[in-house]
Amino acid sequence: MSPMMSNTDALPNRSAPTQAITKTALIVWRIRTALESILVALIPIGYGILMRYVPMPTWMLYVLISLFVLFFIVYVIIGPYLRWKKFKYEVYDEEIEVQYGVIIVKRTLIPMIRVQHVDTEQGPLLRKFGLAAVTISTAATTHRIPALTVDVADELRNRIVKLATVADDDE
Repeated sequence: MSPMMSNTDALPNRSAPTQAITKTALIVWRIRTALESILVALIPIGYGILMRYVPMPTWMLYVLISLFVLFFIVYVIIGPYLRWKKFKYEVYDEEIEVQYGVIIVKRTLIPMIRVQHVDTEQGPLLRKFGLAAVTISTAATTHRIPALTVDVADELRNRIVKLATVADDDE
């Protein structure tokens, strides 16, 4: 142990969080990313329209279409699956741990004493599939646990509020 750290400063050595978000998140994320990819589809569409009025190489249209198909596969099909697979969370008595990211996986600990408020939120797409997101606000930032069933989201929000209140009382 270093001279700068006392026994009270040591954090428990934990394994990665285990709680996963619902698999229905895949459907929601794929719909959202498919709608977003429409903007990227405008590139080959615009090039094809432009070819009617300006002489341009046809091979470039095929390259643009191929790139769009590759983008669609990665962004709409593979990306949401990898995000879903990597996203985990865990609520402990004194902190909340959130793990997210695909290429760079981050694990964030949010101390209960720092929690200012907790919300559940539903956009139209989440509402359609009976899902909600839990947002945990601290003075510094907001953390989000996306795509939980409404019952789980409400239960999680209430549990975090209760634990944060206990942590405030202990100060």
